[in-house]
Amino acid sequence: MLHLGVNVDHVATLRQARRTTYPDPLFAALIAEQAGADSITIHLREDRRHIQDRDVRMCKDALQTRLNLEMAATDEMVRIALAVRPPDVCLVPEKRTEVTTEGGLDVLGQQDSLKKICSQLKEAGIRVSLFIDPEPTQLEAAVRVGAPVVELHTGAYAEALGEQRAKELNRIEVAARYAAKLGLTVHAGHGLHYHNVQPIAAIPEIVELNIGHAIVAHAVIHGLATAVSEMKRLMLQARAGR
Repeated sequence: MLHLGVNVDHVATLRQARRTTYPDPLFAALIAEQAGADSITIHLREDRRHIQDRDVRMCKDALQTRLNLEMAATDEMVRIALAVRPPDVCLVPEKRTEVTTEGGLDVLGQQDSLKKICSQLKEAGIRVSLFIDPEPTQLEAAVRVGAPVVELHTGAYAEALGEQRAKELNRIEVAARYAAKLGLTVHAGHGLHYHNVQPIAAIPEIVELNIGHAIVAHAVIHGLATAVSEMKRLMLQARAGR
């Protein structure tokens, strides 16, 4: 199976631009579920630039699929995760000045702290994913800290052109195979859109893609239900080899 996780952060971005109560990311998440999304991703950033604490609690209570909470590996965020207890948490790097996540988590350089966090979340029944660059050393470190899932950062692939894109795709393919060999469940995401998703979706070791900005942007013109179902169709078509 190949699953689609839909990130609704940018629905909250639109809401926070005017500090209104709409559009509601929960409402968007429920529409996405009905259209075929297998999980919903929200990123509670330390600066609360889009998703708010209330959104996390409401999504946890209302979603019929899985809630995947992206968050920085900080004491504050761990406390929130342990209080809310979403099914999944994805640990990501975070900078206040960045427009969006700029790269993968340096698991290799933070093994002691990440091992402690993974253990805390696991004891609470939360599955932990690490958002990392497709590098063998980072995959090996993910195993050592006890994370059962990795999400391969596809940003470099999404931004590359021509021969460089082919090289980045191969890098992801190699990393996905190695991750699976290590016993890790493999997800992927970042920068994927309607024109570049299929080569990634065709990689057999990847079981879930997390996509947000492209779907929300598409939905502004075409509607969210259409945006989600079209993305899911492209992914499954690629996996079937058509």
